[in-house]
Amino acid sequence: MNTFLYVITVLVWGSTWIALKLQLGSVPIVWSIVWRFALAAAVLLALLVARRQLRPPVRAAWSLVAAQGVCLFCVNFICFMNASRFIPSGLVAVVFSTATLWNALGARWVFGRPLTAPVLGGGALGLAGLIAMFWPEIAAHGAGAQTLAGLGWALGGTLCFSCGNLLSARLQALGETPLLTNAWGMAWGALVLAVGSLAAGVAPSFDASPTYVRAWLYLAVAGSVVGFTAYLILVGRLGPERAAYCTVLFPLVALTISSVVEGYRFTTPALAGLALVMAGNVIIFRKPRRIPVGAQPSTK
Repeated sequence: MNTFLYVITVLVWGSTWIALKLQLGSVPIVWSIVWRFALAAAVLLALLVARRQLRPPVRAAWSLVAAQGVCLFCVNFICFMNASRFIPSGLVAVVFSTATLWNALGARWVFGRPLTAPVLGGGALGLAGLIAMFWPEIAAHGAGAQTLAGLGWALGGTLCFSCGNLLSARLQALGETPLLTNAWGMAWGALVLAVGSLAAGVAPSFDASPTYVRAWLYLAVAGSVVGFTAYLILVGRLGPERAAYCTVLFPLVALTISSVVEGYRFTTPALAGLALVMAGNVIIFRKPRRIPVGAQPSTK
């Protein structure tokens, strides 16, 4: 089951980039995010009603659900949106892939989880692989003010994402399911973003064209309802540090799609980077070797 959830998360999130690109145009990005999570919340709430599982979170979880909604379904998207104004998407993906390490550090700080060598080593290999893949874009941008601003926004979005992961793990420890917390969290995140946009003078708008609507439906249902729910279930089952390796793999899916749709070509550094990412994946998810009882070292 974990493998299925992992594959679904990587494939869905790796393909959402094309839908995001199709939404760029007349609708302000903040309102595209609002419409996305408002619809996703409505779908999840309807699903909970159909399953007779709709209820408010327990009192101790309300503040955590609200914080998860702001971190995962509001602020981090604003951060990545602003990062993309200053630096290329490839560099944003590299920064986002550090979520594996941030989640490991956060799990150590919040839950006391050990910083295991496979998680740290595999995460470092994955990050090195992505840097190799995107090195031409990285090298083309110096350390100017705009680049530093973009990196700052991208890092802020990644930290928000990691905080949302830790909040979800805590909520699941309290007995709340990702299906329930995502429904309320997405509703809260969309509400906060809508109110903030109106306060900032950004008027709501919507594009009824078939292209925009199809992208909206895909991002809301596949990218949010399916993707976020599958991913946060993995956070509860595998821990935030191991689940976050999805963030290293889904840019590879995006590049594969780009090779078909936009003519992207895998270079030698890109292939070397792909090998490093795959090696990191194997290290992180390899089961520890069991030592036979008879082979245990003697304590005498």
